[in-house]
Amino acid sequence: MSNRYSNEKGFTGLEAAIVLIAFIVVASVFSYVILGAGFFTTQKAQETVYRSVEQSTTNVQLVGNVYGLASNTTEGIDQIRFTIGLVPGTPYIDLEKMTVIVSTPAFGPKILAWTNESSSTKDTNFIALKNGIGNSQSTMAPGDQTEIQFNVTSVPRDTRITIEIHPGVGASYPFSKTTPSIIAPNNLIY
Repeated sequence: MSNRYSNEKGFTGLEAAIVLIAFIVVASVFSYVILGAGFFTTQKAQETVYRSVEQSTTNVQLVGNVYGLASNTTEGIDQIRFTIGLVPGTPYIDLEKMTVIVSTPAFGPKILAWTNESSSTKDTNFIALKNGIGNSQSTMAPGDQTEIQFNVTSVPRDTRITIEIHPGVGASYPFSKTTPSIIAPNNLIY
């Protein structure tokens, strides 16, 4: 027997609408997840680019001359001083993470670490004096000029000295200078 009130055409339309809404909800959630993953990947790629640019460029530069002091002029230069500054665009550097590597033909590379003492008495440390005065500073801000001082094993006349500055972040800054032919108590190293 057939029931005159049983019309299934309305239920089929309602079921189709529910299925359509379910597909739209699932597609919306799926697209939200895909977009979120895309935004996350883009952000990580951007961070990687900024970090690589920061690390590939040097942060420090030599400002002025390099000087050598000799406590005994017959033995050679036993202390080196020079001033560094920040490259434009560098926010600051942590001098505690910086190292200085010094070498000559007579002695191999020596790695010098930062110290907070007021003067460098060993040949394993360097001090960093803001504008050449005061106590050793641990950070360097834009506009600062920091004098680096360190002791070395006596370097005789006409000897090439290679110095490499390794900031905590960024490329190293190497330079070479030669001691003068006549050693005086204060020397300009060329």
